[in-house]
Amino acid sequence: MSLEKLLENPRVWRGSSQIDARARLVSGYPELDRCLPGGGWPLEALTEILIGQYGMGELRLLMPALAQLSAEEIQTHTGEYTEPGWIAWVAPPFQPYAPALQQYGIDLSRMLIVRPKDDSELLWSAEQALSSGTCAAVLLWPDTLDDKGSRRLQLAAEKGHSWAIAFRPLAARQQPSAAALRLELESTGQGTRVHILKSRGGRPTVLDSLL
Repeated sequence: MSLEKLLENPRVWRGSSQIDARARLVSGYPELDRCLPGGGWPLEALTEILIGQYGMGELRLLMPALAQLSAEEIQTHTGEYTEPGWIAWVAPPFQPYAPALQQYGIDLSRMLIVRPKDDSELLWSAEQALSSGTCAAVLLWPDTLDDKGSRRLQLAAEKGHSWAIAFRPLAARQQPSAAALRLELESTGQGTRVHILKSRGGRPTVLDSLL
């Protein structure tokens, strides 16, 4: 295959390529948006959020964007608009607290909670939800996720025009990943510090007391 043909492949990312703003969603945190190429979360892609423990602000970080997605109509490949997409929660380690989600503006009627039996079923469930074309976002909490698994999620998100968010332990920082964006959250005396470890088209940086 010639180089020209290879570069025409939409799965090949080039550092000088212009970021498509339509595939971005403002985070609700201007300081974070300024550090993300295109000015927001990368949709149709996998985002990984690394945490040392639950409750560090990882969900609060996503709430403005998820609220927007739960209210927006989805445009199909035919140009028609359908009702807002589902927000799927795959294997959450807790029962999502409905009153808090409503307070953030999440439409609870668009939420879907999936309880797989194990990690292999979890990955399959997340892939199916992402590639279905009916989920605006899929949140998942895998115990393990190797490079191959992250690539499967990335491809499924692209296929279904969805947003995958995987919550992973800090040890995953040393593991390869196909995620377009990797963040690490760190608790400090002033709040939660956000480390941007990897950002497709951007640079690593640290945001102090973002949450």
